[in-house]
Amino acid sequence: MPEIGPEGQEKLSKAKVLVVGAGGLGSPIATYLTGAGVGTLGLMDDDVVSLNNLHRQVLYSEDQIGQSKVLCAQARLKALNSEVQLLTYAEKLTQSNAETVIKEYDIVVDATDNADARYIISDCCQALGKPYVYGAICGLEGQVAVLCCGKASYRTLYPKVEGAPAPEIKRIVVGVTPAIVGGAEAAQVIQLICGYGQPLIDKLWTIDLRTMQTAIYNL
Repeated sequence: MPEIGPEGQEKLSKAKVLVVGAGGLGSPIATYLTGAGVGTLGLMDDDVVSLNNLHRQVLYSEDQIGQSKVLCAQARLKALNSEVQLLTYAEKLTQSNAETVIKEYDIVVDATDNADARYIISDCCQALGKPYVYGAICGLEGQVAVLCCGKASYRTLYPKVEGAPAPEIKRIVVGVTPAIVGGAEAAQVIQLICGYGQPLIDKLWTIDLRTMQTAIYNL
């Protein structure tokens, strides 16, 4: 493809990308970035594989129930592309470990399901000057943005008053929704690395799978 070419593939092979969350969104994101040949891919999640999540967490199978998500994902992705360096963090992202982990990567991708983690990612990326590819899903709806490399951060989307609870996030989701939204996040990562087109910097892309209507909003 002219948008990527040999130069873009070289950039991909040298890129370091951290995916926070190895569930519904993390599954397609990690799969497509591994397939694209991202040089180093970090996977961070403290959870284990659960039966009730398999409809959307397509990196895993029934015989892996109860096992660490990131270790199962690492084995599956290594079989897909052995040239990618796959690093795992079987721990929860917190205020205390965020900077230590994030500073080692070029881009951070959001595959979490809670606002507290997103505030941590956003604040840390903004402080370190790292692009933050944000994505969120609910039911048949999803949204994606590229934050912290322009004017907007997660706090632009959801301003947080100190001491107030983080916005509640509903976790009910149809399996295809994270596939589409996670694929869009992976596409943004590849676009940022290779430098083509118009990535969603300071823009919010939304999709409603009931109608297939999409929109892009300036932040």
